[in-house]
Amino acid sequence: MTEVGQRRIVRAEYADSTVAVYQAYPQEIAEPALRAGTFVAPFKRDRMTWIKPSFLWMMYRSGWARKPNQERILRIELDRAGLEWALAHAALSHFQPGVHEDRAQWRAEVAECPVRVQWDPDRSIHLEPQPWRAIQIGLSGEAVDRYVDNWIVNMTDVTDEARSVRAAVLDGKTDEALRRLPPERPYPLPEDLRRRVGADG
Repeated sequence: MTEVGQRRIVRAEYADSTVAVYQAYPQEIAEPALRAGTFVAPFKRDRMTWIKPSFLWMMYRSGWARKPNQERILRIELDRAGLEWALAHAALSHFQPGVHEDRAQWRAEVAECPVRVQWDPDRSIHLEPQPWRAIQIGLSGEAVDRYVDNWIVNMTDVTDEARSVRAAVLDGKTDEALRRLPPERPYPLPEDLRRRVGADG
C-alpha cells in the first residue's frame, strides 16, 4: 500500500471488451490516423508512445489541447485484452520497494520490457493535483506494433469536447464541466497485474 495522498488507482472509461485512452497529436498525425482508424505515417512506430486513461490528466499534459504539437485530442478505444497485455509486459519507470525485490530486478525489467508505466498525480477539473495518482503507459517496440495493428477498436477526435469543458470551467460553470467529463471509474485489474504495476486495490 502506498502512503496516503499517493494511492495509485487505474481509473478509466471502459465497457465489457474495450477501455478508453487518450493521446494528443498535431494535425498532421491526427488527421491520417482518424481516416485510417489507426496510426499511420507520419506517426513513427520507433518512438515510445504514451497512452493515458485519465481524460483530465491528458488535459493537464496538453494544456487543454493548446500546447504545440498537442492540438488534437484523440480518444482511442482499446481491446481490454490489449491493455492488460501491455501491463503484463510493463516495467515501472522508477524503482519501487514492495514491487521489486531490489534495484537489479527493476533494471532487468526495464531492459527487457517493451512497456513503461509511470504514475503521476491525477488532476481535477481545474487541473490541480488530486490525492491519487493516474497511470501513464508508454509503448515501444512490439507493444507499439500490437497497439497500432491489433488493439485499436475505434478512434475519435474529442478536441471540441475538451474545449467545451474548458470553456465551462472558465465561465465558472463547474457543475456543467463535470457533467461533460467521461464516466471514469476504477478499472478491475487482475491481482497479478495490480502487483506488477504497483497499483492499489
